[in-house]
Amino acid sequence: MKKLSAVLIGAGDRGARAYAPFALKNPHELKIVAVADPNADRRHKVMKEHEIAADNGYESWEALLEGNQKADIAIICTMDRMHLGPTIAALKAGYHVLLEKPMSPDPLECIEMERTAREHNRLLTICHVLRYTEFWSNVKKIIETGQIGEVVSVQLNENVEFMHMSHSFVRGNWKNKEQSSPMILQKSCHDMDILSWIIDKPCLRVSSYGSLMHFNESNAPLGAPERCLDGCPAENDCPFHAGRYYLGEGKGWARKFTEDHTNEGIISALETTDYGKCVYRSDNNVVDHQVVNMEFEGGATATFSMCGFTREQTRIVQIMGTKGEIRGNMDDNSISLFNFLTKHESILRLSEPVGGHGGGDAKIVRSFLNEVRSYGEGVASLSSASVSLRSHLMAFAAEESRMHKGKSIELDEFYREIALTRV
Repeated sequence: MKKLSAVLIGAGDRGARAYAPFALKNPHELKIVAVADPNADRRHKVMKEHEIAADNGYESWEALLEGNQKADIAIICTMDRMHLGPTIAALKAGYHVLLEKPMSPDPLECIEMERTAREHNRLLTICHVLRYTEFWSNVKKIIETGQIGEVVSVQLNENVEFMHMSHSFVRGNWKNKEQSSPMILQKSCHDMDILSWIIDKPCLRVSSYGSLMHFNESNAPLGAPERCLDGCPAENDCPFHAGRYYLGEGKGWARKFTEDHTNEGIISALETTDYGKCVYRSDNNVVDHQVVNMEFEGGATATFSMCGFTREQTRIVQIMGTKGEIRGNMDDNSISLFNFLTKHESILRLSEPVGGHGGGDAKIVRSFLNEVRSYGEGVASLSSASVSLRSHLMAFAAEESRMHKGKSIELDEFYREIALTRV
């Protein structure tokens, strides 16, 4: 097995904690040889963990990609709106690219990245990690074997979990769609991708509703300050109080915004970063709930619901076919298959996943390495940019519909308008 090398562009949570650790656990398969991140603490931590030479740590992706190609692969995990530059540059420089989702908040940039990969004959794989989990790969296999007949309708619920919502999408990096992406793209492009994959037919039209209903100033408790630690009178009544959460059961989440994991370090971060702000007095504007209705070629329909007010973080699915039905809950890691003829229900209990996203984080890296090794032999990436582009455009259309009070969006027409904009 050929050992491959990679550069890491973006040493935040996804880059440093989701994908780069594969190299530490499998040093015979992958070596991280360079890293770029403007945050010196994050950059130096990755350099130490991966034994990266001092002259291969960079403040910017431009500096890292300058000059000769340093590795086989570029793992790009910058913020959403910064994906285009390093991705295009890496592809042109000869790197195969593993790119964190979403590709970009701009549909034209998504199209440009996919086109550049084809023109330069390089792999561009998007981190739709759910495709690589045991849960969803087994759901896909059941459908492909015909056990439930033809898929008629799918209901997919994404339970974001109330504290995950407040952490990532009210206080965190993805709270503001102008700075990152709309919620349906940033959080739920996974779900658009899964629906596209399991139904396996073109989506014809979408409509969508949703809003920022709760996390806004009109719902702030009387007398609530801008920061939770500034003496909030609702401290004992508010489930989102930053001090109680990040110094208690949410201490693991505090690792995402401070490298000092002591109580003193967390308190200092809560006093200076957005993670210490009142959830009702932040500059967030992404929705806290949204539904999307979809119709696919052949008549199949799907309903997707994302909500930030749930007790657990999971995805729940019901797939209704002409011969049977699938029900599943990712948190339980089990799949129920019901046969209409025999009325027999079989339960598939999957092994406990290892790693993030139901084991998908590690599996996508391994799959990508194998695709790079066999590149040119006709092996297609499970989540290539060409495949992912379709589900990204579904998410863009859903957001367009939501912004126009649920107007039905015809996908072909929507795609044509985007293409004309590019011309």
